[in-house]
Amino acid sequence: MIPRIVEIKPLEGYRLWVRFHDGTSGTVDLSDDLWGPMFEPLKDPQLFAQARIDPELETVTWPNGADLAPEFLYQNANASHSKDAPRMAHR
Repeated sequence: MIPRIVEIKPLEGYRLWVRFHDGTSGTVDLSDDLWGPMFEPLKDPQLFAQARIDPELETVTWPNGADLAPEFLYQNANASHSKDAPRMAHR
């Protein structure tokens, strides 16, 4: 089952707080993952703060077309206190 995101809050330092349909929540640090043509623009704090939940994709998207795999966010939210958190899988 693909996890569904129900709430997000962009935070300072390129972090996202996410909550999923099953109640799982946590903070995902994206500071090391904003590379490549779709994600480097998100280093602009004003653009990063425009993160939204796309109702069709049921994941986080930005106005420039960047989006994240909900599975990646779920794994990282579960591991948000672990040093071995998996790295980003771009959609």
